[in-house]
Amino acid sequence: MEKIRWGILGCGKIANKFAADLRLVKDAELVAIASRNPKKIAAFTAEFAVPLVFHTYEELAASPDVDVIYVATPHGFHRDHTLLCLQHKKAVLCEKAFALNAYQVHDMIDAARKHNTFLMEAFWTKFLPQYQKVSTLIKSGDIGEVRLVQADFGFRAEKPTPQRLHDPALGGGSLLDVGIYPVFLALSFLGKPVDVKAVMKPYPSGVDEQIAMTLVFENGALANLSASFAADTPVEATIVGTTGYIRMSNRFHNATSHITMVKDKQPPQTIEVHREEGYGYQFEARHVNSCLNKGLTESPVMCHADSLLLIETLDRIRKSCGIRYEADRQ
Repeated sequence: MEKIRWGILGCGKIANKFAADLRLVKDAELVAIASRNPKKIAAFTAEFAVPLVFHTYEELAASPDVDVIYVATPHGFHRDHTLLCLQHKKAVLCEKAFALNAYQVHDMIDAARKHNTFLMEAFWTKFLPQYQKVSTLIKSGDIGEVRLVQADFGFRAEKPTPQRLHDPALGGGSLLDVGIYPVFLALSFLGKPVDVKAVMKPYPSGVDEQIAMTLVFENGALANLSASFAADTPVEATIVGTTGYIRMSNRFHNATSHITMVKDKQPPQTIEVHREEGYGYQFEARHVNSCLNKGLTESPVMCHADSLLLIETLDRIRKSCGIRYEADRQ
């Protein structure tokens, strides 16, 4: 089996988790990493044997020994780092949030098309067996027509608050960091909202420490969503239909999530799903490998239109409650 050669741009916590799960992908090989932080490189290479170590992102992007690059830097750098990789004809799997706003995402997609190179947002939840199972149940009509989505994601940030959580230049704020998951879930099952309203409690920097959102959809359905860096929330999602509901608990966005379904007011039934070891990033990595082996430049599962709808909705939410980034002026 010819293995697809992966590089990782950035060596933070999520990069470490992704690298660990890449070991579970039979046709993948981690061959290179790049970081500007020597301490992070040392910690990363102590755990993972990586043949190529670069101290600049440009070297990684230019390496002829790399097929695809996982961009794992903060949101505020995603556009520039993705463009760098695409300019060198490297396929890209870029962490969510894809970028700071729709303008930047358009830049990324335009570059991918210009260079005829694969680009996908790393929305790992969409590839997890739990999400796939819930999608199947809803499409099959098991709970009737979806009328309401309720979802939360919050945790109490450590003190002093890490810079990436509150710095506008890095895409700080609870919305882009964790609120993106409830928003994604609502869009997945209800489509594009016709109205968006939000309120937030800001950090001194102006980005949101907490945010509450209401999305209204053309068929009259609603989504009540929230995100927080100030409180530990249940991190649950409930999708309510005309004949029942589905609840995703134990961190709904995660590979550890549990699913229960209630139909026609009957007792709850536990929905069994496929489980694997690892954090759950191997599913999206396998999908990327499959796309590359087929010569695709866009995922049929997490397509560019999906990423645009998500970021455009996040922009609307930010506008509704006054969250601004410097990049919004571009």
